Amino acid sequence: MKIAIIGTRGVPANYGGFETFAEELGARLATRGHEVTVYGRRGFIDPRLGEYRGMRLVVLPALRSKHLETVSHTFVAALHAARRGFDVVLMCNAANAPFVRILQLAGVPVALNVDGLERKRRKWGIAGRSYYRLGECLAARLPNALITDAEVIQRYYRRAYRAASEMIVYGGDLEPPKDSDRLPELGLEPREYLLYVSRFEPENNPDGVVDAYRRVEGTRPLVMVGGAPYARGLTRKVAELADDRVLLPGPIYGEGYRQLLFNCRVYIHATEVGGTHPALVEAMGAGRPVLYYDTPENREVAGGVGSSFGFGGVNVLEDVIARVIDDEEQLIEMGRLSKRRVEERYRWADVADRYEKVLEELC
Repeated sequence: MKIAIIGTRGVPANYGGFETFAEELGARLATRGHEVTVYGRRGFIDPRLGEYRGMRLVVLPALRSKHLETVSHTFVAALHAARRGFDVVLMCNAANAPFVRILQLAGVPVALNVDGLERKRRKWGIAGRSYYRLGECLAARLPNALITDAEVIQRYYRRAYRAASEMIVYGGDLEPPKDSDRLPELGLEPREYLLYVSRFEPENNPDGVVDAYRRVEGTRPLVMVGGAPYARGLTRKVAELADDRVLLPGPIYGEGYRQLLFNCRVYIHATEVGGTHPALVEAMGAGRPVLYYDTPENREVAGGVGSSFGFGGVNVLEDVIARVIDDEEQLIEMGRLSKRRVEERYRWADVADRYEKVLEELC
């Protein structure tokens, strides 16, 4: 098949979950002999790269605006892809649903992965939330195949729009790092730091994590990996809340990210909006003990593994950290169960099988 992946910032992954998804799935489909093209955004992907992990890269412009960047890029990418003879397009993000018709009118079938309920993010005003609601409605009606990544999201589309979807999770079995040289650069020792990885956005609660950790006794560092181009105020707040145990290295991807992930003592996942979150699944796949914000989506991924927390009432994050952080036997068991959960449900080979089948049926 000649496949295009549209709707992400592109690969190599250097932003968020959809980019990791595009890289891991696209590379595996390319290995199976398919011709895969990933559309990326200027400013995130080097247009001189041309190819990566067997995937062809097309880099196009986008309006650098919180509200228009995603949709402007997908509009341009859809126009470009409509004239390139693709057998099928995999589009990401319900916000891009209005552009499905551009491809279909050119005779190209579209599978749409809707992600989570993006309109619930607090960064969106009335206009943004209304647009995402429209995107959901069109996503339920326009694409040739609708894909959800969590049972919670699948049930939502069935209940709200009477739309059937193919539920396909993300993979979490990453290749282990080749080295650990990034750790000493940050002053870290294996298994002696806590790790948080996410964009610094309100729904990911980086400020809540740092604030909770201030009330935890001990000297182990908390490494807060992330940042966000449109959330500078929250990034400043996190820095202001941080004590001298908190490290803020900014975004880290690829080998450096895997080194931090596979060597952390505990992984903290504080995201409250979305479906299956790649970072949580990857931490579990790395065999790390996970502490996760108690939402239906995160509970679905964890499947009884790890420890849940909230930011108010009982079972608050600081208490959960204090309860597990020095219990070596408990941490070992948590890590073992995390890895087993991913091996049973979140393998990239299985994910690629499912996507390959869906895309082949559309051709």
